[in-house]
Amino acid sequence: MKRIEELRRLINYHNRRYYQLDDPEISDVEYDGLMKELFELEQRFPDFDVSDSPTQRVGAAPLKKFRTIKHYSKMLSLKNAFSEQDILDFDERIKRILGTHEDISFVAEPKLDGTAVNLIYENGLFITGATRGDGEEGEDVTQNLKTIRAIPLRMNSGDDLSIPEMIEIRGEVYIEIDAFQRLNKHILQDGAPPFANPRNAAAGSLRQLDSKITAKRPLDIFCYGIGIVTGKDFRSHWEVLQTLSRWGFQVNPHIAQVSSINECIQYYHHINDIRGKLPYEIDGIVIKVDDLDIQERLGAVSRSPRWAIACKFAATQETTVIVNIIVQVGRTGVLTPVAILKPVQVGGVTVSRATLHNMDEIDKKDVRIGDTVIIQRAGDVIPEVVKVIESKRTGTEKKFVMPQACPECGNEVVRLEGEAAHRCIGIACPAQIREHIAHFASRGGMDIEGLGDKLVSHLVDAAMIKDPADLYYLTKEKLLTLDRMGEKSAFNLATAIEKSKSPPLEKFIYALGIRHVGEHTSRVLAETFMRVDTLLHATRDALLVIRDIGPVVAGSITKFFREPSNREVIEKFRRAGVKPVERVSLKDEPLAGKTFVFTGTLTTLRRNEAKEIIESLGASATESVTKTTDYVVAGESPGSKLEKANKFGIPIIDEEEFLKLIGWK
Repeated sequence: MKRIEELRRLINYHNRRYYQLDDPEISDVEYDGLMKELFELEQRFPDFDVSDSPTQRVGAAPLKKFRTIKHYSKMLSLKNAFSEQDILDFDERIKRILGTHEDISFVAEPKLDGTAVNLIYENGLFITGATRGDGEEGEDVTQNLKTIRAIPLRMNSGDDLSIPEMIEIRGEVYIEIDAFQRLNKHILQDGAPPFANPRNAAAGSLRQLDSKITAKRPLDIFCYGIGIVTGKDFRSHWEVLQTLSRWGFQVNPHIAQVSSINECIQYYHHINDIRGKLPYEIDGIVIKVDDLDIQERLGAVSRSPRWAIACKFAATQETTVIVNIIVQVGRTGVLTPVAILKPVQVGGVTVSRATLHNMDEIDKKDVRIGDTVIIQRAGDVIPEVVKVIESKRTGTEKKFVMPQACPECGNEVVRLEGEAAHRCIGIACPAQIREHIAHFASRGGMDIEGLGDKLVSHLVDAAMIKDPADLYYLTKEKLLTLDRMGEKSAFNLATAIEKSKSPPLEKFIYALGIRHVGEHTSRVLAETFMRVDTLLHATRDALLVIRDIGPVVAGSITKFFREPSNREVIEKFRRAGVKPVERVSLKDEPLAGKTFVFTGTLTTLRRNEAKEIIESLGASATESVTKTTDYVVAGESPGSKLEKANKFGIPIIDEEEFLKLIGWK
């Protein structure tokens, strides 16, 4: 079908504009519209080959485990250099082996702190991809790599651009620093432990057995070289990189072709100077001999090539004294111990504070107030305490104890089972109030339209709200006193707040932001306790008998409702007229226990709204048609699910019939 081919060509074109050229021509909304149209057409015409379709980037069915793939050529590890002299020694060794005194040309590249992968293309089509593993074989992460939009599923070609029969392309998968921080923010909101750094986040995301999870992670890639290639010849590494870019692969814009080792050293200092301005983490540079024939002559020793070296940036360390240890409360309620230091110059910067991460870290390193310690700034990150110099102890040092009450609001500090972090559980804690209110007003919570992060911060800074319940005491007149708040905006926000006063009980529970209580658990709690007051007085034992709720979640819920300040905020909601709609028993609902599958586009309701409605009636929605499916709801342009429904003899209803079934007509 011509339209399918046209859509694939358009989407691939716009992917290249966005990822390789950094010059998009259409908005995200328009791009999503093209993807939606292509997906629906492919569903209608399943005979079309989708192996290189952009729709394959959404993820596939979960795997039970990764299979192992042997690389055609070894993915060698690089020897490290830590100083200018090490770089000069590298050049001298090469010249000695080659028997020359002439300058050698190199290619210098930033060394990304990510995870290496090997991509296999046959006749331009992406076939498989694997992690580096032990250098000889790695794990098959093909489905996960397909979700990374910067990886072309089919290589670009042209009149003057030939495609090899087979090629191994090496790249580094990474996550940008800002994207990493946003990812950790969402992970914390979901009650899961955050990633330690972008490198761990990239590696962990790439090794998800469920590629649909990987598809939601902000993974990116720079390609830096090739392994085995057939049907194409190259003379230099620089030519390889330029060709990779023309084929549609993302190549780091800071690579440089240099004519001597002294220029490599200049490049090393240049990249070290700008590293803090880069959007991703690097830990050095890589220097490679440019001429591929010379690379071949130099060969490798053990597992490292003689023709390349990694030049690491030194971690800057100094010695100082811990004057005190204080606690900072983060936006998610995590208490982080911070060492107050005797000021010291570290890499040209005066450092007076260093993170101690958490209590486990303090115990592990046995850090005490008064200790002489080594601190480190690596990669221009927050300084940290590396180790204690125990020989400097005098006996006057004091052990640190994590406070039992939050230093910001005085509420109870807890450490939940299985977590390293201590947390404040106060819903009105000043340190986390912006985060709490933004979550409270979100679509999954009270769904207060127009109340975004910026406006929340504006209201908090103006001291107009100190907890989520304060939202319901705002009036149009009060809002108009806010800077840059117009008449219409004030009216719309006041109307949206008033409209949210009668939410479904599960949305109110979710909006409270209880640790480990997501949308599913909120729905389970609402179905079980049916009223806010009943949940408020639920015991740990009563919670533990509920399916899907274990000791950690039960403990988190009881601690939240036991906290006096949280109970005060809930009472404040009640006084403001917030009345969550109480649940009724679903056992007698006519749709209780039924399973629905939706296909095609609904016009009256969004699909997620339809799912919420049937769940409120005791039914459930799944993605796949099985013999146990009760109804298939067919909207406009339905997909192949109709064939399965007919095969299994499952009733197919249109949107009109569905609306009657749920009582909307």
